[in-house]
Amino acid sequence: MMQALRGGRRWWRSIGLAALCAAGSLGAAGPASPGEFDAAFSEIHVLKGKTNEPGRLRALFSLQWRYSMSDSPETATYTGFPEFNDRWNDLSRGAIERRKLDVSRTRKALGSIDVSALDPDSRLYFDLFDAYLRMDEEGVRFPSEYLLLNQLQGPQQDVAQTLSLMSASTGRGVQDVLARLDAAPAYIRQCIAVLREGLGRGITPPRIVLRDVPAQVLSLLPADPARSPFFQPFSSLPPAASEAEKSAWRSKALASITNGIYPAYRELHRFLTDDYLPGARTNIACVDLPDGQEWYAHRVRRSTTTKLSATEIHEIGLSEVRRIRAAMEQIRVEAGFQGDLGAFFEHLRTEEKYFHETGTALLAGYRDISKRVDGGLPKLFGRLPRLPYGVMPIPSYAERSQTTAYYQPGALSAGRPGNFFANTYNLRMRPKWEMEALTLHEAVPGHHLQIALAQENEGSPDFQKHAETTAFVEGWALYAESLGPDLGLYQDPYSKFGQLTYEMWRAIRLVLDTGMHSKGWTRDQAIRFFRENAGKTEHDIVVEVDRYIVWPGQALAYKIGQLKIRDLRLLAERELGSDFDLRQFHDELLSRGALPLTMLEPRMKAWIAARKR
Repeated sequence: MMQALRGGRRWWRSIGLAALCAAGSLGAAGPASPGEFDAAFSEIHVLKGKTNEPGRLRALFSLQWRYSMSDSPETATYTGFPEFNDRWNDLSRGAIERRKLDVSRTRKALGSIDVSALDPDSRLYFDLFDAYLRMDEEGVRFPSEYLLLNQLQGPQQDVAQTLSLMSASTGRGVQDVLARLDAAPAYIRQCIAVLREGLGRGITPPRIVLRDVPAQVLSLLPADPARSPFFQPFSSLPPAASEAEKSAWRSKALASITNGIYPAYRELHRFLTDDYLPGARTNIACVDLPDGQEWYAHRVRRSTTTKLSATEIHEIGLSEVRRIRAAMEQIRVEAGFQGDLGAFFEHLRTEEKYFHETGTALLAGYRDISKRVDGGLPKLFGRLPRLPYGVMPIPSYAERSQTTAYYQPGALSAGRPGNFFANTYNLRMRPKWEMEALTLHEAVPGHHLQIALAQENEGSPDFQKHAETTAFVEGWALYAESLGPDLGLYQDPYSKFGQLTYEMWRAIRLVLDTGMHSKGWTRDQAIRFFRENAGKTEHDIVVEVDRYIVWPGQALAYKIGQLKIRDLRLLAERELGSDFDLRQFHDELLSRGALPLTMLEPRMKAWIAARKR
């Protein structure tokens, strides 16, 4: 799973290209205020006929991205561009309304481009940019800004996570962190105001999924502020600074944390416990929200980048569950287990030998698998990323409500590696037999390889280098799990069963997401279906079901994307026969970054046809 962290990665933020682009020349002088950006977008029109169209299009890409980064500073930090590291996103009502209008401003500028004057590459990126904008325009009608907090994301996690991506090893870095610490209380109180407004309109996450959020807030506030995650950047200060300077910086940071951030979070805690949770809605479906039917349909289209309906996806899910369950039965027989599949699930969930005894051992196991996979990658890929990656534990303040693992992209520009975060909370929920499949998904050849390659693609505009088209990103990572045998993994039936468990997990998502959000399924019904068809532990099942509740449609992307990539590979194998080269197929598939499935399919079919010729 890609980490659900920055504003553009939240399912509620359906406006703005911050989820879809990454900064162009952020270090260069350029617009900084809303008025300056308005003037710069108008200049795009003025330049019509005075410069070549590909150049004007690239200027628009760069301008839009600079705007996106300035408008969502946390996304800029996450993406590896430090220019806006001293501020937080503006969540005032005026800023929210302005963003909705800004979508049409960008569409107007794009509409001035003469597509007949574009070269093939420019036309591809025009079409991508246009597709992203159209989806943003479609989403403007939905008041998704009110859903900025749940058990997986929100101000109770974002501030600490953003600061953890920052470095105070330079003088500028120190000043940026100090500025963000000073500004954090106002940001937290803006979040409270938005949540309060949403509460008044009946637009909240379901109450059941919010049960751990107040405790998440309190976990950020240890008695000693120096042990809080907000102070983490000050563990490494500029080596050339004097001890007096370092002491002054630390004192200032601790004062900001103690006198500003702690009181603001206590205010958030009171609001959550006294008002928000008691008033939150008791139903769970997206369709229960205002305009919910259309809202969920939009989420499905955005997530899958297809025109599939919820009913069609539900049926695909049921079919895949049946297919994978039959394969699981074969593995059970191969393993020599005498009971039925349900008993085999229970055996795998409870037998002590399938679990590590310490979090350190769990992380070491993941690192060992990663090293073994690294050595086999040249057999499957002609192009590999330069950016390294690491294996890290999920922070303690988030681990209880987080999923099994997630990937956090790195940034060459910021000198930050990618990281595969693994959950070490309650080790009896982290079986060894799932570790190989999970490593392939979150690290290599899954998220890290695909995302790092996209970032390093010098021919792409920045918005496409950092595109997070979920059906492609998560579809690729699920497809990557199937490459285990090519990399020397899944040598015993239990690890192979782990791979099937993870594929089943994604097939179940198609059933449960559509079931709960469009077909009236209850939460208990979803948990029961999950338990009956997968070997996941009970806690993991509950965490997953609650994730589908708060991110409507997001979980559909994995299996839909994987099925499309699998079908394209089968087509290439069939059409090319002995000329099929898996390395070339993978390199071509990944060559343009994360594409919508509606654009990926014709591109790969054209490549297959060209190879035949």
